[in-house]
Amino acid sequence: MERKVAIITGSATGVGAATAILLAEKNCNVVINYTKSEQEAKKTAKTIKQKGAEVIVCQGDVSNDDDCKKMAKAAVDAWGKIDYLVNNAGKTKFNPYPNLDGLSKDDFLDIYAVNVVGTYQMVRAVEPHMRKLGQGAIVNNSSISGITGIASSIAYAASKAALNMMTKSLAHVLGPEIRINSVAPGMIQTRWLKEGMGDEAYRKMLQQAKNQLPLQEVATAEDIAEALVWFLEGAKLVTGETLIVDSGIHIGKLPSLSSGDQ
Repeated sequence: MERKVAIITGSATGVGAATAILLAEKNCNVVINYTKSEQEAKKTAKTIKQKGAEVIVCQGDVSNDDDCKKMAKAAVDAWGKIDYLVNNAGKTKFNPYPNLDGLSKDDFLDIYAVNVVGTYQMVRAVEPHMRKLGQGAIVNNSSISGITGIASSIAYAASKAALNMMTKSLAHVLGPEIRINSVAPGMIQTRWLKEGMGDEAYRKMLQQAKNQLPLQEVATAEDIAEALVWFLEGAKLVTGETLIVDSGIHIGKLPSLSSGDQ
């Protein structure tokens, strides 16, 4: 069976790495992308090779259009096609909501440059190759914050809301050959979040989340990877959709009378 070809941005660690490894297990050759985490990217690439897949490690910043084109070219030069794109690269600034002075114009522009513009540029880079192939699937790793407005910062939540709407807009023009969807995770157990929050705050939020979640389980990177890959391999009649994967926290808690508590 001919291997599929996938590009996963921001895939040195966390959800991106888990997605790349899962795709390798599912008969895909992959392009691993990183901006700064070179050693982690090489470690992920080694794991992928052990799965029997071919891998290219590509340094690049998705906010730079030339880097986006470079990733697409690397995949096509090596394997002649691009079947899948996972837009996982993301950026935030941790800032308490009441501290409005904690976010500057440049903070907003930097976050949007990666989370929104970078996604757009990657879609634009792969689109002609998927058209030529006659099919393709794109999935964006968004966030529940783009729906609830609650996140590491107001700028991050706003960027993910923009990403969700852009997914719908792009679905109108990418079809019929190309499907595009988004996954909106809730809290995920990742190094990125732990480092941003600090160990103690992360531990407290993890426990609080478990107590509040209807499914009483906080997602791992592998959990989100499964949802992302489902949009690539299945869901053949789904496009422009945003799937919430948050253990049910977005549905809220039942009032005491409805839950049977007295």
